[in-house]
Amino acid sequence: MNSALDKNIETNPLIERLPAHLKQFIKPQNYEEYTPINQAVWRYVMRKNFDYLATVAHKSYVDGLNKTGISIDHIPNMYGMNRILKEIGWAAVAVDGFIPPAAFMEFQAYKVLVIASDIRQLEHIEYTPAPDIIHEGAGHAPIIANPEYAEYLRRFGEIGCKAISSAKDYQLYEAVRKLSILKEAEDTSAAVIEATEKEVDYLQKNMGVPSEMALIRNLHWWTVEYGLIGTIEDPKIYGAGLLSSIGESAWCMTDAVKKIAYSPEAAYQEFDITKPQPQLYVTPNFAYLSEVLEEFANTMALRVGGPEGIEKLIASKNLGTIELSTGLQISGVFESMISHKNKVAYIQTKGESALAYHEKELIGHGVSNHPHGYGSALGKLDGINLAIEDMSPKDLQAYKIFEGEKITLKFEGDIIVSGEIITGTRNLKGKIILISFKDCTVSHNDTILFKPEWGIYHLGVGKRIVSAFSGPADFNSFNLVNHKVSSTTLKPKKSDARKELEDLYLAVRNYREGKDTKFSPEAVFDILRKHHPTDWLLSIELYEIAVMDDMKKLERDIAEYLTTISTKRPAIKHLIDNGMQLVNRFQLG
Repeated sequence: MNSALDKNIETNPLIERLPAHLKQFIKPQNYEEYTPINQAVWRYVMRKNFDYLATVAHKSYVDGLNKTGISIDHIPNMYGMNRILKEIGWAAVAVDGFIPPAAFMEFQAYKVLVIASDIRQLEHIEYTPAPDIIHEGAGHAPIIANPEYAEYLRRFGEIGCKAISSAKDYQLYEAVRKLSILKEAEDTSAAVIEATEKEVDYLQKNMGVPSEMALIRNLHWWTVEYGLIGTIEDPKIYGAGLLSSIGESAWCMTDAVKKIAYSPEAAYQEFDITKPQPQLYVTPNFAYLSEVLEEFANTMALRVGGPEGIEKLIASKNLGTIELSTGLQISGVFESMISHKNKVAYIQTKGESALAYHEKELIGHGVSNHPHGYGSALGKLDGINLAIEDMSPKDLQAYKIFEGEKITLKFEGDIIVSGEIITGTRNLKGKIILISFKDCTVSHNDTILFKPEWGIYHLGVGKRIVSAFSGPADFNSFNLVNHKVSSTTLKPKKSDARKELEDLYLAVRNYREGKDTKFSPEAVFDILRKHHPTDWLLSIELYEIAVMDDMKKLERDIAEYLTTISTKRPAIKHLIDNGMQLVNRFQLG
């Protein structure tokens, strides 16, 4: 993170300890860029949510609003949020829209909420496909005040960031990110949106076998984003996507949305981020979420390893790691493997690779030492039941596996390593994890896998692969600060009419908060009717002032005007009705 960014970000210890490859996604919130219209949108949604969700959300939600200090009247400032979240052991950072799923989950593992700092436009007040501060700040932040749920979120991030993606996953991520940005932009043509939707649809239908990341993202979606808790007959909302959507939070409680008991099968239920969900899953309690997560994790290469794990890493075409039974960790882009009787006999990476133990790079085995890839025979020696890692000093002596000895080792699977042993590296338990050779040739049948002129050959010792996961063992081994954003969120153009409308919203806000304003409510309403006949939200705010200050004539005039708008625009009638009802309820109580 550069110094210019640092000065604009309220930090806490959790943010300070983030690795550089995560800090690259953080951006300043730039609070001054929120317009008066943005503030009004936030206020409307939060007032509606507070009123409605108090009855249908999990009890932790309203408690969490108070604990996290999230204001109903003002968009939260990251400075304030971090000070308050610090008290419950979390932090928050601002980002630009969607970030890669693995990065998103890794932030969770560090107990840091990722908050897309932009806010939905008024036309998408009920629901937006793009992540925004209403979704993140009003959805995710309050519910993590529940300790059990917060731990689930952290653990999910810890496991999820290790999930292996396919090469197509990133393509889909980029396409969905682009679509969400275009849909949220105010002046995107219908033709452009349609073309991008077709691209997303094509990718979704041609993903092939779902990757680990695709499956665990489904679990994330049906719990963290769109989860219900309780019973099928009487569910409560806890998912941030529902908590932040005034439209879907109401719709999801109707019989039109099928309620299904949550189970590991949810991992195989896909979703469309751009549309309301036709079904939702209900967990009996937060503890059960963790049970399902652990059950799913038991199927991941992270815990299974083996040739299946290598196959997943090869298919991903991205940086990954395998861990051998000795604890040796090999990180790189896996290119190929040779198998024998359903066991891995040889692995090969391409490009920069590194070796580690307990997530710490082995001295002399960083990317500068392995710039063109790393390959190693694995498994047992042919005809010998005892694996090298299990050999005692006497056994090693008997099989002539010691320094200065010229030796030929034949592994199961016809992998032959022939050269002079220079040295060996042991783990903390004294087991050999690495044997280094000079003048070494490695072959598989007629194929040469390593030549003497290539330098020192480092044989990784391990009879089996116990784990395979996305990303490096030691983040410091690789330069991961290389994320390039293919598309950025689009800001609305500021026409003269738009500027005038924002000035009117600001005047009303100042009046309501007792600040000086050069406009009277009557004058604002007059300008609004004449110059901005399609706007409805400011009329709601003016109606609130009229009711609050007992301005009977203005109250009647605005009510009539809103009735006219409702007739002309039936699609927003419910928003207007809800707004007026909220005013009356808040004033009464």
